[in-house]
Amino acid sequence: MVRYCNPRLTIRDRPFVWGDRTYIMGVLNVTPDSFSDGGEFVSLQNALNQAQHLETSGADILDIGGQSTRPGAEEVSLKTEIQRVVPLIEALRSHSNCPISVDTYRAGVAAAALDAGADIINDVSGGTADPEMLPLIGERQVPAILMHMRGTPKTMQSLTEYEDVVAEVAQKLQQHIHAAIACGVSPNQLILDPGIGFAKTQEQNLHLLRQLPRFHSLGYPLLLGVSRKSFIGRILDRPEPKDRLWGTAAACTAAIASGADILRVHDLPAMSDVARVADVLVRPHSTL
Repeated sequence: MVRYCNPRLTIRDRPFVWGDRTYIMGVLNVTPDSFSDGGEFVSLQNALNQAQHLETSGADILDIGGQSTRPGAEEVSLKTEIQRVVPLIEALRSHSNCPISVDTYRAGVAAAALDAGADIINDVSGGTADPEMLPLIGERQVPAILMHMRGTPKTMQSLTEYEDVVAEVAQKLQQHIHAAIACGVSPNQLILDPGIGFAKTQEQNLHLLRQLPRFHSLGYPLLLGVSRKSFIGRILDRPEPKDRLWGTAAACTAAIASGADILRVHDLPAMSDVARVADVLVRPHSTL
C-alpha cells in the first residue's frame, strides 16, 4: 500500500483522495505547435467548446497550456503565452468550478493564470526553469505538479544518458521536493510526475513505466502523461499521434495497475472509461 504524505487534497470543492480512484486531467493546448493537437484550439470559442467536452466527459482537472513542450519546441514570449492562456481561464471561471491547472515553467505566466482563476501549477521543469516559480507557489499556497526533465523542450532529447534512469529520476524528484518545501510550498500540495517522454529514450520510458511502484517510496501522488506519446507510436508503428488511442488505453491501464493517481490524457471520454474499469479491477474498494 502506498503511504502518502497527505492522503487527501481539496481543490475548490473537489476532494482528491489518493488511492481511492484514478483522477483524469484533460489536456487543452491553446498552441499552434503541440505534438498532437497543435492549432485545433487556438480560437477562444474552440478552446471553450473543448473544455466543456473534456469536463462533461470525465475530466477532474483541465490542464491548459500556452507553450508547447514537445521535443524541439521553440519557446514563445512571456506575453504570447499569457495572452494564450489567461482569456481562456477567465472565460472558464465565469461558468465552471472545475479545477484548472496551468502547464507552464514561467512564474510570470503562473501568476497571471492564478490571478485569472487557475488552481494548480503544472511545471515540466520541476520548478528549476524559473527561479521565481517555487517562491510563487509557496506564496500562493497552491498545489503544484513537479515533473522530471533535463534541459529544455528544445534540448532534452540530447540529454538521455543515465546509469540508472529510475534511481536518477527519483533522486531528482526528491531534490525538487526539498527545493519546493524550502520555498514554503506545503508538502501536502505536491504531486510528482516522472516525465515520460522528456529527456528519455524509448527503452527508458518503458523501464520507468515498468518500475513505477518504485516511485511510491517518495510518498507523493503520481501523475502520468502517456497519452499519444511517441513510445506508443513506435511500438504500434503509428506515426500519427491521434492513431494511438488503443495504445494509450493499454499504457493507461498499466499505469493504473502500477499505482498512478492522475492520468493526463487527450482522449475523453474513452480514457475516463478505461480508468473506471481499471479502477474496479485493481482497486478492490473502488465503487465506480
